Amino acid sequence: QVQLVESGGGLVQAGGSLRLSCAASGRTFSRYGMGWFRQAPGKEREFVAAISWSGGTTNYADSVKGRFTIARNNGKNTVYLQMNSLKPEDTAIYYCATRPFGSTDFSPLSYDYWGQGTQVTVSS
Repeated sequence: QVQLVESGGGLVQAGGSLRLSCAASGRTFSRYGMGWFRQAPGKEREFVAAISWSGGTTNYADSVKGRFTIARNNGKNTVYLQMNSLKPEDTAIYYCATRPFGSTDFSPLSYDYWGQGTQVTVSS
């Protein structure tokens, strides 16, 4: 059984930083692409960032490019999302997900397992 457990969310002021972590188990973590998505109240789930199996390829949504960084530690079965210069519009529940391929993808439909989410709230 694949399990993904996010942590690191919280309340932060605009301009601040948070680092999210996602610990994975139940799958050979190092073989598969990972992604971060977010969902704000009343909105669709949207792509934030993705990383390939080796970490050699990363992709970002335009709204977070230059502020967020995705990384992974295959030895620890963990993927991270470093979020800097946070804005109120970044407020959402953040989910990590894994897909059954080593490459990255923007679509949530290509990810087969999801974590429970962690709340990020950015105050103005």
